[in-house]
Amino acid sequence: NMNFLSGIWWSLPLVLVWTTPPVTSSWWYMGAVGSSRVMCDNVPGLVSRQRQLCRRHPEAMLSIGRGVAAWTAECQHQFRRHRWDCNALERGERLLGRVLLRSSRESAFVHAISSAGVVFAITRACSQGELKSCSCDPRKKGSAKDSKGHFDWGGCSDNIDYGMKFARAFVDAKERKGKDARALMNLHNNRAGRKAVKRFLKQECKCHGVSGSCTLRTCWLAMADFRKTGDYLWKKYNGAIQVVMNQDGTGFTVANKRFKKPTKNDLVYFESSPDYCIRDRDVGSLGTAGRVCNQTSRGMDSCEVMCCGRGYDTSRVSRMTKCECKFHWCCAVRCQDCLEVVDIHTCKAPKSAGWISWT
Repeated sequence: NMNFLSGIWWSLPLVLVWTTPPVTSSWWYMGAVGSSRVMCDNVPGLVSRQRQLCRRHPEAMLSIGRGVAAWTAECQHQFRRHRWDCNALERGERLLGRVLLRSSRESAFVHAISSAGVVFAITRACSQGELKSCSCDPRKKGSAKDSKGHFDWGGCSDNIDYGMKFARAFVDAKERKGKDARALMNLHNNRAGRKAVKRFLKQECKCHGVSGSCTLRTCWLAMADFRKTGDYLWKKYNGAIQVVMNQDGTGFTVANKRFKKPTKNDLVYFESSPDYCIRDRDVGSLGTAGRVCNQTSRGMDSCEVMCCGRGYDTSRVSRMTKCECKFHWCCAVRCQDCLEVVDIHTCKAPKSAGWISWT
């Protein structure tokens, strides 16, 4: 039963749309007991190395699907106030692939966040016992010492190194064949995304002893919420460094000598971004016509910036909100339902609202 394939299509850098089926669905049972070759051979867009990994670890494909859901949601959250809002997937247009064909800052962010999403999902699946090839971090055993004293490793430490290794093998396989400038850029940003997840691995502990005293501690390492990774990569997006290839074609040098050389944690890009003001299929832009803008903001979501100087329409709508909330001892907050009338501002469409296709 290969019906799940109708919900999948692959493109740069990884999976752009994946409708994840339930674990109990028939396709997963089929794949688990011996149809992994059929399943993996029918997924379009995989390179040879990815098909090999798919056949060897068919159960990991479900985890990757969850990773896709995580990174797309995070991308949409981070760009919610920008002209390009990472929402091409939900509009029924295969526009994200167009964005990724450019060597822009948006492409750099998508490569980083998608790579991070796979690390996060695979690592979590290891800890939850969903993958045959990994489990909790086997190295976190015995006793250790930190600034608070001695403790015992216990519980289930997230096996972040396995997640990073698998993500590197699977995601980077798209770039391994052509070691051109674009491949080096993508590999750099993929690595920055993987490192971002590990950056927020934190030690958690539980105290044992009389009355909760910490005479004995049991500790483990756990990934932070994926939002921390998204927020960190968003800062890296805003500080992304424009680069050019060096003379021998083996790496980057900054395009502007006034800027610092990029580290392994920085995002890099080659070409400037389009303004995303109008619908342009060639660059993957949906335009900003109809987008809600903030009349009082001075940021990227302001009506002036979001609407690209075209102006905006205002409509008055009524909505129910919670009001007159009071704290009652102990321990509840009770609110009333109030009818609120607000003005919603939406960007005007350009005079020619059709697709623009530059030739």
